[in-house]
Amino acid sequence: MNPRVFIGLGANLGDAPTTLRAAVDALAAQPDLADVRCSSLYRTPAWGREDQPDFINAVATCTTVMAPAALLARLLEIERGFGRERSLEARWGPRTLDLDLLLYGDRSIASPELTVPHPYLHARAFVLVPLLELAPDAVIPGIGSAAAALARVDRGGIEALR
Repeated sequence: MNPRVFIGLGANLGDAPTTLRAAVDALAAQPDLADVRCSSLYRTPAWGREDQPDFINAVATCTTVMAPAALLARLLEIERGFGRERSLEARWGPRTLDLDLLLYGDRSIASPELTVPHPYLHARAFVLVPLLELAPDAVIPGIGSAAAALARVDRGGIEALR
């Protein structure tokens, strides 16, 4: 059985809602990804650096035959297709598109290139809220229930878009 993966999407430059919808379409067009679904879009306050526009965030889920490192490479390729150049950005700064591999089945991965679950997943309401919309019983390996993690963080300022 192919693992179910969860991918965080975010943007705060340009028409971010349109960009996120197009990024989900790009994920669905990948031959090695199946059953792509996306949460609602959420307007969220900037995190890490607050001197920038609000973000639009969502979480997508799918199954894949790709290995984790190959999936990460594909996500970075999709980001570049939307004009993102990570090497030119400030940490936690504005971006055209951010795709983060949040969960890869129930695996824990720690390599120089990739950490899964995403190291900040359990502390970021802007990811936990849409994750739980898609998977109310989600478990974060090494942490526990995603719902319990959300109960421990401030979820103020997160607003579902209509």
